[in-house]
Amino acid sequence: MKPVLLIALGGNALIRSGEEGTVQEQFANLRNPAVQMARLARDWRLVITHGNGPQVGNLLLQQECCAKAPKLPLELLVAQTQGQIGYMIESTLDEELTRLGEHRHLVSLISYIVVEKDDPAFADPTKPIGPVLSEEEAKSAPYPVRRTPKGPRRVVASPRPVTVVEREEIRILLENDFIVVCCGGGGIPVIRRGRAFQGVDAIIDKDLASARLAEEIGIDLLLIATDVEGASLSFGAPEEKLLRTVRVEEVERYLKEGHFAPGSMGPKVEAAVQFVRSGGKRALITSVDAIEAAVAGEAGTEVVP
Repeated sequence: MKPVLLIALGGNALIRSGEEGTVQEQFANLRNPAVQMARLARDWRLVITHGNGPQVGNLLLQQECCAKAPKLPLELLVAQTQGQIGYMIESTLDEELTRLGEHRHLVSLISYIVVEKDDPAFADPTKPIGPVLSEEEAKSAPYPVRRTPKGPRRVVASPRPVTVVEREEIRILLENDFIVVCCGGGGIPVIRRGRAFQGVDAIIDKDLASARLAEEIGIDLLLIATDVEGASLSFGAPEEKLLRTVRVEEVERYLKEGHFAPGSMGPKVEAAVQFVRSGGKRALITSVDAIEAAVAGEAGTEVVP
């Protein structure tokens, strides 16, 4: 069977810096990665994960603007964005596959990610979400608030992913040559209650969730697509150096030394290290415009054993 490629699309795949984030802009931005993924689908079985930061943020803004509508918990907003973005990826990719004369089954899967109820992140929420609050709103908010460069904002925990609930379903779909869109926004965070699950107010890092899924279902290649060329040392400085092919021990040392910013490149490098440490052959971090080139070994950062 064809090898399996997991592509983790960053938020910039749909909304670029400086854009309003209209539906038209998001569909237009998806065209380039969809063209590349359609061509790659000739030689690979595909799993596609994606971020949801701007989209879930907009849903939170809409809730604040309409006091009469009942407010939904965060896990339901994540579920909504999984359906929304899954539809956009699926429909755009299907168009490109049809253009190439390729007939493939596609499915978008609502995905739960189990987290530990005693994860330390719950005691120290740090992930900003939703609108910037006024000082009065911040004082009376029924949830944790922290100051950010933009102003006071709600913060939630970002616990580590333990397992993907639908991993067996995803594996079966891949065995039947489906292209699977899943784990959107890092997945819906849940904790176990006996044999059942309970959603929690949290945001799971999409790249760490993708690495966990890759490990659990036996992915051959993990590719994390973002808005820069790859992982760099001294990012933004005159001496900035793009890492090309790097062994896992070396990049792990750079990670521990603090070369990669938390909340941006840090989790991407951590996910690549996690994947390779768990037996993966190659992990790539690259620009969303260079997905094919990175798979061919011609772009991005490649982490190898």
